Amino acid sequence: MLETGPVAGIRNLHPAYCSLLIRFDPLRTDHEMLESAVCDCVEQFDSVVSIEPRTVEIPIRYGDEFGPDLEDVAKLHGITSKEVVELHASATYTVYFLGFVPGFAYLGGLPEKIATPRRQTPRKQVPQGSLGIAGNQTGIYPCSTPGGWQIIGRTPLEMFRPNRENMSLLSIGDRVRFVPLCD
Repeated sequence: MLETGPVAGIRNLHPAYCSLLIRFDPLRTDHEMLESAVCDCVEQFDSVVSIEPRTVEIPIRYGDEFGPDLEDVAKLHGITSKEVVELHASATYTVYFLGFVPGFAYLGGLPEKIATPRRQTPRKQVPQGSLGIAGNQTGIYPCSTPGGWQIIGRTPLEMFRPNRENMSLLSIGDRVRFVPLCD
């Protein structure tokens, strides 16, 4: 509603789990006008028709060179690597927000049994398509970048392409299922 509404001066919206950062042009609006517009939007939430979420299946090759931390995650929880994969692939995840780098989707719904802290020492380079776990979240690195998540697999899909109409493969609200790739 803020993106499409007649609120002058909004430059960008940055949603997170429990907040929304609004960047605006102070020459076109001020805090009071913006606060009033946001309150008007909040009052209209009940009348907004939400879009039905898509379900996106993402193929993943778990373990080996594609998931160097899979064994460590299994050991931490006292289960086998196969059980980690089964638990991870059994859940349906929700895209809560996009951030960190373009196209990085923060996915909630990770089974509690495999919730795992970030690595103590982040990697200087995590390959594009790597699937990681951090706390009770999972996510896929859309590009090669430094990162501290526990890497358990990798997808061949491109999560972000600037020349695609919807640059990010995933959108807020989408449901995600991971499909293990077999040799």
